[in-house]
Amino acid sequence: MIDVKHIAFGLLFLMTSGISLSQDEDAKNTVVQQRIEFISEQLESESIDLTNVVEQLNFLYDHPLNLNSATFEELQDIGLLTDVQISDLMLHIKQFGKFISIYEIQSLKYWDMNTIELVLPFIRVDDKLDQLHVSLKEAIKQGKFEAFLRYQTTGETKEGYADVPDSILHSSNSYYYGNKDRYYARLRFSYRTNLSVGITAEKDPGEQFFKGNQKYGFDFYSAHAFYKGGKYLRSIALGDYQVQIGQGLNLWSGYAFGKTADVTNVKKSANSLKPYTSVDETRFLRGAAIEFGYKNFEFTMFGSYKGVDASIISDSLTEEQEFVSSINLTGFHRTNSEIAKKKQLQEIIAGGNLRYKRRSFNVGIAGVYQGYNKSFAKDVLPYNQFDFRGKGTVGVSADYSWVIRNFNFFGEVAMSSYSGGFANIHGVLFSLDQRASMSVVYRNYGRNYQTFYNAGFSEGSNTQNESGLYAGLKLNITRTFSVNSYVDLFKFPWMKYQVDAPSNGHEFMIQPSYKPSRGLEVYARFREQRRQKNSRDTDGTITGIEDVVQRNYRINFSYKVTESVQLKSRIEYVTINRPSNAPEDGIILTQDILYKPKSLPIDVTLRYALFDTDSYDSRIYTYENNALYVFSVPSYYYKGSRAYAMIRYTFLRKFDLWVRYGVSIYANRKSLGSGAEEIIGNTKSDITVQLRMKF
Repeated sequence: MIDVKHIAFGLLFLMTSGISLSQDEDAKNTVVQQRIEFISEQLESESIDLTNVVEQLNFLYDHPLNLNSATFEELQDIGLLTDVQISDLMLHIKQFGKFISIYEIQSLKYWDMNTIELVLPFIRVDDKLDQLHVSLKEAIKQGKFEAFLRYQTTGETKEGYADVPDSILHSSNSYYYGNKDRYYARLRFSYRTNLSVGITAEKDPGEQFFKGNQKYGFDFYSAHAFYKGGKYLRSIALGDYQVQIGQGLNLWSGYAFGKTADVTNVKKSANSLKPYTSVDETRFLRGAAIEFGYKNFEFTMFGSYKGVDASIISDSLTEEQEFVSSINLTGFHRTNSEIAKKKQLQEIIAGGNLRYKRRSFNVGIAGVYQGYNKSFAKDVLPYNQFDFRGKGTVGVSADYSWVIRNFNFFGEVAMSSYSGGFANIHGVLFSLDQRASMSVVYRNYGRNYQTFYNAGFSEGSNTQNESGLYAGLKLNITRTFSVNSYVDLFKFPWMKYQVDAPSNGHEFMIQPSYKPSRGLEVYARFREQRRQKNSRDTDGTITGIEDVVQRNYRINFSYKVTESVQLKSRIEYVTINRPSNAPEDGIILTQDILYKPKSLPIDVTLRYALFDTDSYDSRIYTYENNALYVFSVPSYYYKGSRAYAMIRYTFLRKFDLWVRYGVSIYANRKSLGSGAEEIIGNTKSDITVQLRMKF
């Protein structure tokens, strides 16, 4: 890998010389990219829809929040402020009156300059009072329509799209029924965050469209009607929606932040009820929900009934009785086996959440039933013997958050009726002053704790079979130099998939950042992860476990050359060491150019990347710019280069058109992928075209 490394470090020297400083006017996109990267790096997934995560930031950029009238909950929804900082703001207004100028926030005790610059695109200072309670009639009158049409495809044809006789197509699972294109459509009528009515539809590559098993067009439809703004009837949701409770132990539909470079972002701020606008086909509720309020009390009731993809088997003794052996969460319906699983299982969720809120203090209790119409009976293996089996379970929980001076204590305790499993999490955030903040989180999730939708702070992919202690530190050493770091010690008391013994590990991260102006930011990151996995050396009887140590080194630059031209550069290097395998490493260099002239209705985004890794195990995930609400965080692996170009054209003030073309060329591959996803050749390209219309 000498060639790519020499090129990378040569360009690194060039990037650090002759930098021109200017003001950054695109802070919103930087924050959105940061949020997407946080979740994608944690989940290590290329195909996730984070629309519901970033939609709030896009809305607040167009409708900044008035600090003089914003509620505690509205400030939490920004996702960039801690409860200590919000309480600091509220106390300042109570003692000194409303802000006259946005510059006054610099006087807040626990608001550092990095936080202020992050939140500035989403806030304003105004004497006008925003309406706390909006009538449905007024919301309908002032609302606006927004429509999206999207087309995505690949330039090459994969093996699964081969033209084969019907006899083979109907008897094999190696070929897809539909074409290689992805279609997406969305129509939404909304007024601020008070009213939303919309429908979203998507067809995945390989799925049929208006024929065969998809006679009604798209494979996935999602519709919702949502209203928020009454004094006593706080909100109501019909169709598809999301519910979030506490710290994510009992119920949390959708995605959430975990361990990130923002070490004060460990606490979840639950948005009890909101509409669902993504196309993830599993992590949502479908039915109805309602939220009542009286003074400081709120009560949410919800019910959901929807089809889930599953493999069904019949009892050999009683043919009429059926069981579920596995659940498919991909949302794909391309082959015979995938189509046969579609909505074979009905999922039922119902519950309630009672909360008491009083600015800096809130507490809640919740009860949730989660179950199926058929018994779940997957094979019993040593590592999964405590997993859920049967028809249903009830989860009960209590959560709290209390801000006292510069400390924010929070946590949740939960129990599932299935096997009596317990889970709990407790944490504290505290700010010493503008220069220093800390976070500490302890969690303990029982091996028999079971809920279907959860997002508790964890190292594993599920809120189960884990205990750990996390500590994070944020230091603002000067106005231009800061350091974020954390250490997390964790253990898994029982076996896991591909880990045939109790295991433990740690994760450590440190990220110094240098930001002398809004036009320039440089940061370096080192992260070490030690996990234990089954050894690859085994005699076929007993498999021991071994330490797998992964270290990531990153240097990232972001700076503006002119008001219209911004450059972003990144170098990341990864090493992986384990006793049963030869050491592996990988490197990637990316160079982005963003051209956004004020005098023209066109934005241009370009990237060129070089990458070289020993295998898929040493892959590196890197964010890519794409059309609005299209999320692209691909993994780069093997040896090659990648480039893409995207143009956004705004016309007639109501229309935005994105066109994007990307191509990856591999130097040491004659084919890419495997099975139905295999591409013969060393090139893979992708195309995205999206039109947004606003009325």
